[in-house]
Amino acid sequence: MKEASGELNMTVVIVVAVGILSVFFFGILWPSIKNTFIATNKCSDAVCDRSSLNNGIVTCRYYRNGQQEGPEFQCPWKG
Repeated sequence: MKEASGELNMTVVIVVAVGILSVFFFGILWPSIKNTFIATNKCSDAVCDRSSLNNGIVTCRYYRNGQQEGPEFQCPWKG
């Protein structure tokens, strides 16, 4: 009986540890990863003004259906 109780305790510890790691990942890490991914994709879809090149950074605009969407933003110049 002691062995079964020990295994149950270990299962509970593992389930709690997985729950804590999941909360950490989805609550802290995932939003950062998601925002970086969105910013990178937005820069690749943007129209950038090469004349604004300053230390490898350019001013870009994002267009959807021919209309400028949102404010101007900065992206690294990729040539």
